[in-house]
Amino acid sequence: MVETKMSIKKLCQIEQEGLNVLFGKYGPDDAIRFLRIYEQEIGDWTKDRKKYLEKDPEKLIKNINERRKKQPTS
Repeated sequence: MVETKMSIKKLCQIEQEGLNVLFGKYGPDDAIRFLRIYEQEIGDWTKDRKKYLEKDPEKLIKNINERRKKQPTS
């Protein structure tokens, strides 16, 4: 019977090896797109939107139109 010694890798080693495989297989653009699928968001939009969104619809529309005027047209 042959006894094998298991090596325990650190998480950072596993992460690096996984990234190497991912980038090698898909290339940088698609690898990054894949990783963004699993990116964790911070915050709670359901609660935060009350702070950031204008409650008055007329003011909201006015702000949108002002921002559109400032943006260069293509």
